[in-house]
Amino acid sequence: MIDAVRNAFRLPDLRRKLLITLGILVIYRLASHIPVPGVNRAALSTIFEQNQLLGLLNLLSGGALQNFSVMAMGVYPYITASIIIQLLIPIIPAWQEIMKDGDAGRTKMNQWTNYLTIPLALLQGYGQSSLLARSDSGVGAVLSQFGLRQYPLTTITILVSLTAGTMLAMWLGQLITEQGIGNGVSIIIFGGIIAAMPQNVVRTAAQTNGFVQVVIFALVTVLTVAVIVVVQEGQRRIPVQYGKRVRAMRGNRLMVVGGQSTHVPLRVNSAGMIPLIFASSFLIFPSTVASYFVNSSSKFVSTVSTAIYKFFSWESASYWILYFLLVIAFTYFYTDVIFRQQNLSETLQRQGGFIPGIRPGFNTERYLNRVLSRITLVGALFLGLVAILPWLVHLLFGAGAGTRAATSSLLISSTGLLIVVGVVLDTMKQLEAQLLMRHYEGFIRK
Repeated sequence: MIDAVRNAFRLPDLRRKLLITLGILVIYRLASHIPVPGVNRAALSTIFEQNQLLGLLNLLSGGALQNFSVMAMGVYPYITASIIIQLLIPIIPAWQEIMKDGDAGRTKMNQWTNYLTIPLALLQGYGQSSLLARSDSGVGAVLSQFGLRQYPLTTITILVSLTAGTMLAMWLGQLITEQGIGNGVSIIIFGGIIAAMPQNVVRTAAQTNGFVQVVIFALVTVLTVAVIVVVQEGQRRIPVQYGKRVRAMRGNRLMVVGGQSTHVPLRVNSAGMIPLIFASSFLIFPSTVASYFVNSSSKFVSTVSTAIYKFFSWESASYWILYFLLVIAFTYFYTDVIFRQQNLSETLQRQGGFIPGIRPGFNTERYLNRVLSRITLVGALFLGLVAILPWLVHLLFGAGAGTRAATSSLLISSTGLLIVVGVVLDTMKQLEAQLLMRHYEGFIRK
């Protein structure tokens, strides 16, 4: 692997791609430390220890939300816009026709995704700022001057700064994709997660009984990474046979083409980390809303809000059980959406391919759906276990009490582990492809 890294830096164009990627990451990390106007840092630090939603959003912002910088929302609005567009494509026939145009269709949909990112960034910026302005940390509000009625100019300045930061982060990510190595949006999130690792190690050591438990958590993290690699790379190969076709050539010559055998890879985990984001957002929303009514003057409202808040709290076993079940459900849902967009049965039939022993058309579609549902069960159970891994580690090793113990049981969160492993594997494959094109040995030896 060392030789492969050395060979990668020897090639001028590949070295340029790597340096561009690193340079853009440095720019993003520097921008993530530029705070928006009027931030109370002491209150912000206290709020992060108490609020579940901010922890998830901080992960997706690449760690910028913890400073409430201009990059506080990161690329999360762009990810949300991409998911919305993907979910709407099977519903809107006109969009399905656009996607059939190939690269031109994908370019058009990407343009609409960029347009949708702007209003979503404004809405999310307003929601996050309102949440921080209303939160009671005991040392004052994080944003003491936020509100369109009382402080219109300051509020507009904050929203414009956050939206501009999101668009800059999105542009930097797309620049990495075009000029650098790997998927830019994922690499930006990856950089923030890796940058937070030293702080996580120090915090874990401070909250546990010493060096032994830190080593145990590190071993659990390494073992989890190994399992993630196995499952992420796991696939079921469906054999496909293409029939022979006779093609007329010049001079009344006939040529037989086709007849080759290949396969269609169905991945065990086609959904990636998306089910974890869906499930986390779904579970965090009730407790966040209920937290505003816990101290209500109405006894009934206060009692109901307190019950809802405790039921959906990270300290409750009910939260983790629901988390596990929702991850499984969302895995099946998102995998089905992605698979329907690919329309493999129709593509195979159009190209003259067929699965041996299976009739083309409806029978092929039913067979592929049946196989996909079986292997997705493995991927869904795997994602569910990864999602509740901090809770399981907390139960087994007794990391302490409270939410912080559950969330810091691993050096990287479960969602963060999936992102890190996925980005590393994807980047290594792209580098290996670049090296193999130039007759160098790649990173992954088979």
